Amino acid sequence: MSETASPSGRRKDDHLRLAHDQQTAPALRNDFDDVQILHHALDGLDAEQVRLDVEVLDRAWSAPVYINGMTGGTDRTASVNRALAIAARETGIAMASGSVGIALDDPSTAPGFRVIREENPDGFVMANLGIGRSAEEARRAVDLLEADALQIHLNAVQETVMPEGTRDFSRWPRALEAVVAASPVPVLVKEVGFGLSRRTLTRLQEMGVQIADVSGVGGTDFARIENSRRPGEDYSFLAGHGQSAVTCLLDAPSPAPVLLASGGVRTPLDVVKTLALGARAAGVAGAFLKPAYDGDAEHATAVIRGWLSQLRELMALFGARTPAELTRTDLLLRGRVREFCELTGLDAARYARRERQGAEPVADPDTSARTDPRTPTAPPSRPRTRT
Repeated sequence: MSETASPSGRRKDDHLRLAHDQQTAPALRNDFDDVQILHHALDGLDAEQVRLDVEVLDRAWSAPVYINGMTGGTDRTASVNRALAIAARETGIAMASGSVGIALDDPSTAPGFRVIREENPDGFVMANLGIGRSAEEARRAVDLLEADALQIHLNAVQETVMPEGTRDFSRWPRALEAVVAASPVPVLVKEVGFGLSRRTLTRLQEMGVQIADVSGVGGTDFARIENSRRPGEDYSFLAGHGQSAVTCLLDAPSPAPVLLASGGVRTPLDVVKTLALGARAAGVAGAFLKPAYDGDAEHATAVIRGWLSQLRELMALFGARTPAELTRTDLLLRGRVREFCELTGLDAARYARRERQGAEPVADPDTSARTDPRTPTAPPSRPRTRT
């Protein structure tokens, strides 16, 4: 690949470097820190009884954790994708590519993405593409990776700050509807770190989107990344803009697409919190980028295996045999998260007394125990509409 010198290639390498720099900086507090799991000292299980598998898009995933879309399209980023793909293969978790738009425009860059499928021929792979592309381009993205699903990312904030970004978002809804209708594989819609609001999730449901990753603020900040690439860095005021994965999950409507969550997932405990708030699985990018940044597949594999082991042990600690059973976990919502609940009319206290409300374990992987706490008389457990 010789495209590294191209503007798109330089942008990809800039994104990778700046995202890695954010991950190596001192950890910042985010909304996961305002979610506390209430400790019940006699609720623990034998970790051998815990099952991590979940059903996503009618496929069994071995764990409720996946490698979220990051990069691709240059020699530098191809080495990261190779390491991540090997780690996904060795641990059995799902993986998304970075945006393949560069490969659609310049086929010489495609090997930096194809390496994902070459190293992980039997794994669950998602091709990632920016919104606004045509249905034909979406099919080409799927074909490039022989993908099991298509991630369409929404990135209006990033485009606003990006020096070479688009400023016309008016065509996005119609373009998305066309892709959803024509895609040969299920379409997963995600943000890139600014959150999917209640209104947006409702619109996605009406468009026929089966699954959405709320991808909230608190992890890699693409407003900061793009601002670092601007002369004068004059968009610094948008750093931190958006809603967190935590508040997006709390505010999600019912019915809604099946929800995944990413954005600021730093530890296996954060994964547990997303599952307790109703996510089917949690996407991790920055925390897995660090060990893969220098192409070290062995290190990336070891890190992910450690996460899966700790996740199993945490679920045993909290008395959950399956990820779905975490939706009955008692949660204390504090700080900014509690303030969000108060301002939006959500009953934060409701989450602290799930067991006392008589919520039953969730046995069906296609249902969720999440309710709309704005309705005080609503039953404590209500299934989400099947997709």
